[in-house]
Amino acid sequence: MILIAGLLALALASTLVFVLVRPTGGDGGGGGADTAAAPPSPAPAEPEPLDGDETSAASLLDWGEPVYTETFDGDLGDEWQLYDGVGHGENGIRSPEAISVEDGLLTITGDEKGTTGGMALDVGQMYGRWEGRVQAPPTDETYNALLLLWPDAEDWPEGGEVDFMEMTDPTRQKTKFFLHYSEDDLKIEGEVLADATEWHNWAVEWTPEHIVAYLDGREWFRTEQTDALPPRPMHLTIQLDWFPEQGDEDPTNDVENSKMHVDWVRQYEYTP
Repeated sequence: MILIAGLLALALASTLVFVLVRPTGGDGGGGGADTAAAPPSPAPAEPEPLDGDETSAASLLDWGEPVYTETFDGDLGDEWQLYDGVGHGENGIRSPEAISVEDGLLTITGDEKGTTGGMALDVGQMYGRWEGRVQAPPTDETYNALLLLWPDAEDWPEGGEVDFMEMTDPTRQKTKFFLHYSEDDLKIEGEVLADATEWHNWAVEWTPEHIVAYLDGREWFRTEQTDALPPRPMHLTIQLDWFPEQGDEDPTNDVENSKMHVDWVRQYEYTP
C-alpha cells in the first residue's frame, strides 16, 4: 500500500512539472514561433502638407492619395523630359538651360530671342486628375505660361491637347482654357479672371464624361462634349511658350520677368 501511494505521488509530481514547463498562449502555443502573433504594421505615413493645400482641389474634393508628387526640392528625376530643340510653332528655341530648380521652386525663363523652356512628365495615364501651384510675374507680351496635358502617342492634333492653364495676358490677370480635338484642331475654350502674379492652384479633372478645370479648388470651366475628349492616354507638361506674333512695334521688353514659377505638381488616378 505504501508502495502504491508512493508511485501515485511520483506520477502526480511528474504531471505538475509537465504543466509548468509547457509553452502557453500566443508566444508558442500550437506551433512555436511560426504561429506567434505578428507585431502590428506601422500606419502609412501621411504626406507632408504643401503650401496651398488648404485651397487645392485635391483637398477640397477628396481626390485621395496622389500617384505622383513633385515638390522641386532637388534635382529633377529621370521621369522629367526637358525639351531641347525648336520652340512652339517652330519659333525660337526650347533649351534645358532655361529651366532651373532652386529653393523648392521650378523656374522657366524666356529671353528676347525666344529661348525658353518646357518639360514633360513621363507618367501618362488614361483619365485622371492633375494639379499644380504656379505664380508668374507680369511679362513680355510674347510669352504664355502653361500647364497642359499632351498625348502620350505624340499624335497631335488627333490625340488632343488640354491646356488647363494658359496665361496669354502679359499682365497675368486673365487665364485661358483650351481643349484641342480632332484632326482639324477644333477648340473649346474658356477664361477666368485671377491675379496670377500671386500663387494659385490650377487643376484639371478628365473622365469619360467630362473635363473640368479648377482654380483654388473652385470649378471655372467644364465641358461634357464627349466627342471632344482625348481618345488616348495623356501626360502633364509645363511650358513657357514664345509667340512672337503677339508682339507689336512697341513691345513691353520686360524680358527679365518673362518667367513662370512652379511650387509643386501632383497627379491622381481616375476613380469613378
